[in-house]
Amino acid sequence: MDIFETPEEIMIWAEISGVEKNDLDLEINSRAVKVSGIRREMSRVSNGTYRLAEIQYGRFERILYLPSPVDTEVVSSTYANGLLKVRIAKLRLDKVHKIPISEE
Repeated sequence: MDIFETPEEIMIWAEISGVEKNDLDLEINSRAVKVSGIRREMSRVSNGTYRLAEIQYGRFERILYLPSPVDTEVVSSTYANGLLKVRIAKLRLDKVHKIPISEE
């Protein structure tokens, strides 16, 4: 997975080949993004002898902690050719809020 940022947003690219879009879940809160899902096992050749088997099957989950505060309402994601791309808008921290001062 890759996480990179611009002044306006944080982007996450996750390589998740062999997983159907319907088997993926994406959750976000103000501090982290969770990518989870299931990779279903492919049918094996009945008379074959495996020399190497590195592909992991079953449930998976990855939690990525974000480098700065984000707006959880401004998120978009796409999934194509085994690559999940997530774009999250950063919260603007340079906003100034003027506070009125009242008399006692």
